[in-house]
Amino acid sequence: MKKFWFICFWSLAALHAHAQFRVEVSGVGMTQIPIAIAAFRGEEQSPQKIAAIVQANLERSGQFKVVESVPGLDESTRPDMGVMRQRGADALVAGSISRLADGRFDVRFRLWDVVRNQDLGGQSHAVLSGDLRLAAHRIADFVYERMTGDKGVFSTRISYVTKAGANYNLWVADADGENAQSALSSPEPIISPAWAPNGNQLAYVSFEARKPVVYVHDVATGRRRLVASFKGSNSAPAWSPDGRSIALTLSRDGGSQLYVMDANGGEPKRLMQSPAIDTEPVYTSDGKTIYFVSDRGGSPQIYRVPSNGGNAERVTFTGNYNISPALSPDGKWLAYVSRLNGAFKLHVMDIASGTVSAITDTVADENPSFSPNSRLIIYATLLQGKEALMTTTLDGRIKARLAGQSGDIREPDWGPAQK
Repeated sequence: MKKFWFICFWSLAALHAHAQFRVEVSGVGMTQIPIAIAAFRGEEQSPQKIAAIVQANLERSGQFKVVESVPGLDESTRPDMGVMRQRGADALVAGSISRLADGRFDVRFRLWDVVRNQDLGGQSHAVLSGDLRLAAHRIADFVYERMTGDKGVFSTRISYVTKAGANYNLWVADADGENAQSALSSPEPIISPAWAPNGNQLAYVSFEARKPVVYVHDVATGRRRLVASFKGSNSAPAWSPDGRSIALTLSRDGGSQLYVMDANGGEPKRLMQSPAIDTEPVYTSDGKTIYFVSDRGGSPQIYRVPSNGGNAERVTFTGNYNISPALSPDGKWLAYVSRLNGAFKLHVMDIASGTVSAITDTVADENPSFSPNSRLIIYATLLQGKEALMTTTLDGRIKARLAGQSGDIREPDWGPAQK
């Protein structure tokens, strides 16, 4: 049985360290923009298929439905809008990729509004081979923003943890799960990775000291610093929105209680006096409130408290076991995992109304985390007997499996938008 105040060790099959993920999208959205994405001219000579990456990104968002394009288009060709309308397209992306003399690739594209017969602009990216996927993600971000008015999140990053044999790895990957790079490898468990608001650092819990302690890790350099190694357990770090503070759970004074401390270390401040187990803190985007899990009512439920301390207020009332709170950056939604008849299912609450919806059919959902634009949730689960990272729209209608080889995949966290 899962117990939110205990740290569980993993014993499932190993994940191949360099496994690539592929995106499998399922479900049908209520309203989707029909878009055609032409094969990029010259991409048969490219190590990455730009059009396919852009298509997978847009489909995963739940906002787009891809329709068949016509051959022979690129960013300099004005398409026949009548033909595209006959094919059911409201928008069209066309582009090209070519090799430059210095070895880089020049990736160009243009977006067309087929309905209004308008050129919506384009971009050019001169990138190294290793950055072709990033260029494709930026193209998808451009298209998403122009067509929906919201920021795209395809060029952001995620983190997650795997266990392969006796080894644990903390991974940083593209938002679609591809291009995974190991940030840390350890024979001891790594849990609770949390992105700093600047997108350059991760806080996490490591057992290298034979007890849980909290590190802050610089993703680019690999340098890290120990920020919490007090007596007892140090766990569940969460960054304040300004990046100056970290909320965490400490047992140094007996029991598991919430504290806030400077992100560079120092003496932590206890938020509440309680005999209960309080853990899994997460800040609201304005930094004024911390949501957390507590068993003060007899079973784990989600509460909130002012970030400078005070009285706790219960938030969840449906079900008797609710854990793993995640807050959307726009402040409108709370995602969490609820145990129902022995199954752990992802739920989403409209914070203003308190309305709750179960949005998955799986039974082992874990660790939800919102995309920076608040439109998607990443989580870990078991799907058809295999470990998987998933994304879902907030209504649960569109799900995408970031499916690798069998193994133990846990603790996803979605990084912030890059400044």
